Amino acid sequence: MILVHPTYFSPISQYVAIAKSKELIFEVEDNYQKQTYRNRCYIYTADGKHILNVPIQHKKGLKQKTKDVKIDYKDDWHKLHLKTLQTAYSSSPFFEFYIDDLKPIFEKRNTFLLDLNLKCYEFIIGALQLEISTSKTIKYNSEVAISDARKLAIAKSKEEFIFDRYIQVFDQNKGFISNLSILDLLFMEGPNTLNYLENQKVLF
Repeated sequence: MILVHPTYFSPISQYVAIAKSKELIFEVEDNYQKQTYRNRCYIYTADGKHILNVPIQHKKGLKQKTKDVKIDYKDDWHKLHLKTLQTAYSSSPFFEFYIDDLKPIFEKRNTFLLDLNLKCYEFIIGALQLEISTSKTIKYNSEVAISDARKLAIAKSKEEFIFDRYIQVFDQNKGFISNLSILDLLFMEGPNTLNYLENQKVLF
């Protein structure tokens, strides 16, 4: 059993932990924090490591719980994210295999960031054909007795996550980049993604 933050197409490090667990608890009662994977992920484009950021509605001077954060749709960021993924991964081995199931996530306007992130999780778990029970926290605890993987949501962590190399679309030009979004691994490894995750070391 592990405790994680719901994040936007989570980094590989989070799914390494998830793949080795039979039960998952989503932290939803904490205060929203910037500089985390809650509203961003990193992919591999022709220019190297690239951020996809989900804009949110900020409340000046007020803290928001993660579950209450709303997405900002002033700009068509969802269309841009999908187009960027298509440009970056259209030549990857398994992009066409997953894209039809992935598109609805970008086509539906979720009001809350949490709902979007849970849709991302459901898509990935389905793609991995992984069976795992899930629940949500009902109150916030800074210290928990179960495996606490919440720190894996920190995007600016000083801890470096180095995983086994796999072929990436642009690695001949820019080299291997570790711990990108799970989408990078899925588009490249397809059905072998779960086996890859299970063979990595949990780093938390």
